Amino acid sequence: MDRVLRIGLLFSLVTPLAWAAGSEHMDPVAPTLIALIVILASAKIGSELFERLNQPAVLGELLAGVVLGNLVLIHSSWNFFEPLRLASGAPDWAIVVDQLSRIGVVILLFEVGLESTVQGMLKVGGSSFLVAVVGIIAPFGLGYAVSWLMIRELPAGLVPIVPPGFSLQYVHLFIGAVLSATSVGITARVLKDLGKMQRKESQIILGAAVIDDVLGLLILAVMAGVIAAAESGQPPEVLAIVKLAAAALVFLVGSLVLGATVVPRIMTRLARLRTSGVMLISSLLLAFGLSYIAAIIGLAPIVGAFAAGLILEEAHFRGFRDEITVEKLLRPIATMLVPIFFVVMGIGVRLETFSNTGVLGLAAGLTIAAILGKQVCGFGVIERGLDRLSVGVGMIPRGEVGLIFAGIGRALKVIDDGTFSAIVMMVMLTTVCTPPVLKYTLARWDRKHG
Repeated sequence: MDRVLRIGLLFSLVTPLAWAAGSEHMDPVAPTLIALIVILASAKIGSELFERLNQPAVLGELLAGVVLGNLVLIHSSWNFFEPLRLASGAPDWAIVVDQLSRIGVVILLFEVGLESTVQGMLKVGGSSFLVAVVGIIAPFGLGYAVSWLMIRELPAGLVPIVPPGFSLQYVHLFIGAVLSATSVGITARVLKDLGKMQRKESQIILGAAVIDDVLGLLILAVMAGVIAAAESGQPPEVLAIVKLAAAALVFLVGSLVLGATVVPRIMTRLARLRTSGVMLISSLLLAFGLSYIAAIIGLAPIVGAFAAGLILEEAHFRGFRDEITVEKLLRPIATMLVPIFFVVMGIGVRLETFSNTGVLGLAAGLTIAAILGKQVCGFGVIERGLDRLSVGVGMIPRGEVGLIFAGIGRALKVIDDGTFSAIVMMVMLTTVCTPPVLKYTLARWDRKHG
């Protein structure tokens, strides 16, 4: 542990020197390489520390970004990652890193989709569906209420400050949408580590989390469209919102139909090719293609990436020469690109905003709302004799999904630095508290009914 910390300190000290070593004769790619070296190394150091503490690695990557983005508080000259916080006018290296992080989140949602199947979603049963619906409505309402209570006026110096041109309603709605998310990845890992994957409660939690992802992406698509309309000066009408929601639903259903009819035929033909890497490239082409189509029709690209993962099933790759699954082929790419996204998200957190009691209060309020909102999920369990408390706890972590929503909100300029920092704090707290609490509630139920 001490050795890892020493390496991390060495990086923090060496980075300013490496950055300052640049000159006008340096190859343009050099600053990008330096940034990637520091980001990836810091991500691995952070994930190693948190895994040793039996916490999700994503928290270590996020915290590594927080450290890198706030080194300027230690010394004013250590501001080399500040360009990643700029909305415009950023240097080329920052634009490249930002784009890589966006591709990373597309890969991440593609992976999440690959871990789910349409058949699996259809088999989750009534309890999973009700848990998911309640897990969307309750946190959304509580998040909206917290935002409405704590972001009421805009006097000078108030943090967070709503960006010019936006109504407070858009801020409240988007914060509600952020709280509706659930991290299926983190919950699945906790249940797997505990050896509880086969329990009925676990199946309900995982099924509900997958449905939660789909419903959450639909909400995100609608919110992004509403905010985009507001940014163009056109107040969204109810009919326009309904059309956007319908477009998102049609896109997902159309993607599934495409996956059941066209994709198998295409894969059968591609499997005849003799060149190497066809399985991976064809999968990425589908993911990037659907992400691009989603962006064209006004949806978030991650909606298309998730749909692509949901479409592809193991049966589609039986004729390929590759002897491993597409998930394993994709893993090296995800290992590089996904941590960039989380580190960049962490860099966007300004620790100085927490000196404002308004931001701390907002973070506390959102965390309480996030926890209580998912506890209501237990009431959606139809079957008797099940641990409803553990079902609610299992739905608490926002993890990478909450960060994705927050990142999109910042890109849309509907939330400012203070609000973003408060949301990230909520994501970290809900993600950290879930593993030990879920372990305790499951053990408590077993002792009581064993």
